[in-house]
Amino acid sequence: MWVLYAFGSAFFAGITAVLAKIGIQNVNSHLATALRTIVVVLFAWLMVGIAGSGGTIFTLKSQTWVFLILSGAATGASWICYFRALQLGDVNKVAPIDKSSTVLTMVLAFLFLNEAFSANMLIGMVLILAGTMLMIQKKEGDAPAGKSRSWFVWAVLSAVFASLTAILGKVGIQGVESNLGTAIRTVVVLILAWGIVFGRGLHKEIGKIDKKSWLFLALSGLATGLSWMLYYHALQEGSASIVAPIDKLSILVTILFSFILLKEKLNRKSAVGLGLLTAGTLLLLVHF
Repeated sequence: MWVLYAFGSAFFAGITAVLAKIGIQNVNSHLATALRTIVVVLFAWLMVGIAGSGGTIFTLKSQTWVFLILSGAATGASWICYFRALQLGDVNKVAPIDKSSTVLTMVLAFLFLNEAFSANMLIGMVLILAGTMLMIQKKEGDAPAGKSRSWFVWAVLSAVFASLTAILGKVGIQGVESNLGTAIRTVVVLILAWGIVFGRGLHKEIGKIDKKSWLFLALSGLATGLSWMLYYHALQEGSASIVAPIDKLSILVTILFSFILLKEKLNRKSAVGLGLLTAGTLLLLVHF
């Protein structure tokens, strides 16, 4: 079942980027991240209530708390960077970089979690990196170089923090009901995100947000909550080196929805890159 949970996570993660892109068009990315997190927190704790695991929070070990908090902090940092990158660049360029975090996640899982590593996994990682490079290369009509470098840096930082999230989350949810672990982590993200908002005085802009932005920010937060719930349930029952690649197949959903809703098109080189990235991701699952 954890494989199905991972694929469900991939779908909701895929539509999150597009919904968020629409929602943050007229909203500061840091404020948008904080507002979305409210929806995710509410959804996460609702699932804790349904699962009836809230009472076990008092039995968690100190080590578990440390890793859940660190994982939440990494997630918050990843979100802040990711949605800033989305605001500055195209979804079909930002998403591939974010999904390339799979490679770093697998390396860290091998080094620190003693998870298996094989030849086909190495080939898959090379294909993912090659596909990512093809997808993010500039084409005619792209933004000026300065702006391009800006979204690229934010996207790379997002991928690095996303990798740390998976590893820290894997350690942190050992012995913890997955919904409760997710809910605790979202609270950490909420504190981090709103700390930035109030620190920069961005809360004053809330009254200026239009109805369309509110709707899509709420929908993206709901999609994120569903993705998280399924992802960490899969992570708790399965292998991080398997769950992470499946989750990264969400790029196919992202590219499809970005074409339908945002009219973002792939050129031939980007299409080849998407094919390589997808093939590499699928290859990572062969050893399963």
